[in-house]
Amino acid sequence: MKLVLKSVTVLDESSAHHQKSVDILIENGIIKKIGKSINEKTDQEIAVPNLHVSKGWFDSSVSFGEPGFEDRETIANGLDTAAKSGFTSVALNPYTQPVLDHSSGIASVKNKASQHPVVLYPVGALTMKSEGVDLAELLDMQQAGAVSFGDYKLPLRNPNLLKIALQYAQNFDALVQSFPQENRIAGNGIVNEQENSTRLGLKGIPNLAEELQITRDLYLLEYTGGKLHIPTISTEKSVKLIREAKKKGLDVSCSVAIHNLLLTDDELEEFDANTKVLPPLRTAQDVKALRKGLQDGTIDMVTTDHNPIDTEHKKVEFDNALYGTIGLESAFGALCTIFDVNKTIEFLTAGKKRFGIPEYEIKEGEPADLSLFIPEKAFNFAKGDIFSSSKNSIFLGKKLNGKAFGVITKKGTLTQ
Repeated sequence: MKLVLKSVTVLDESSAHHQKSVDILIENGIIKKIGKSINEKTDQEIAVPNLHVSKGWFDSSVSFGEPGFEDRETIANGLDTAAKSGFTSVALNPYTQPVLDHSSGIASVKNKASQHPVVLYPVGALTMKSEGVDLAELLDMQQAGAVSFGDYKLPLRNPNLLKIALQYAQNFDALVQSFPQENRIAGNGIVNEQENSTRLGLKGIPNLAEELQITRDLYLLEYTGGKLHIPTISTEKSVKLIREAKKKGLDVSCSVAIHNLLLTDDELEEFDANTKVLPPLRTAQDVKALRKGLQDGTIDMVTTDHNPIDTEHKKVEFDNALYGTIGLESAFGALCTIFDVNKTIEFLTAGKKRFGIPEYEIKEGEPADLSLFIPEKAFNFAKGDIFSSSKNSIFLGKKLNGKAFGVITKKGTLTQ
């Protein structure tokens, strides 16, 4: 299979072709030639005005539902969605039924994704059934292909269990995740505890619930050593706590959900259940701190925190709706509304090293691992832009700036 990309602009600061318009010849998944004009006979030619290419994007937190919640999203359609959204690799959360807490479950989801252009990297549950009582079989799952371990959106109440997990995981250099929320502080809250929650009559989750859990986890990490990842932080003080921990030399990383970088709890005015996310949308002050933390390296990566939820669990009273928004399709366009395209690409590829994901250069002889996109294309995000089976996007109706076009990897090509 020979494919040529015609007149594409390369955005990759490590490449000799950075910011140049070139043709790229790919044969059987390998970049064979990069030049000003390639006129070889090929099986496929992609020529799209203003098409750009970068190293493949990676998302550290996606949920597809399968097994157990196939009505929300299957692995096959989820990976198609990721590809059309520009992602060449994703880390799949164990938000499934049954929970991915054994090597057999890890092997099963990897096998279902094995022929797809997008590479699926499973995250194994940290505890059995994600119940927070007994550690799952971490080593067995890592050997089956798990790249990290955490209970999706479920904080560990027992600090000793996290201590043991961090100590045990060091034996095989595993990355442990801990969701940052102290549920005994969060209580029955469902949105950010602030002026808007009081005015709208919605029970609030105070910033303290997140910050107290992070403080606890960082103390444990300092005691045990090991590698800790804190997914989807959302408050100004959380950024400060992690910044201080890094200065002390702790091996901690964190991510931020893209919607928490753009939107505030002002979005709650319409009681739209698509704005019900966890952690909740916070204040403009928190958003400002999160953006600064991302730019100075305190926050290591962005994530879509893509979580398809079926209509039956979203089109209900706000209090009863499930948390979550899809985010793959809107990721690039949303980020480009607040950062320039080069910074956006940097943030979309930054998580690979932490999760042990291979990164390939854009040069001759390297395997193809390319994200294709059209920057500076302003549009209003609508249902027609959604590829997911579920349509619960927090960005519906928002003006975005830039569209993903697809991916080319060593396993194949998938574009819009």
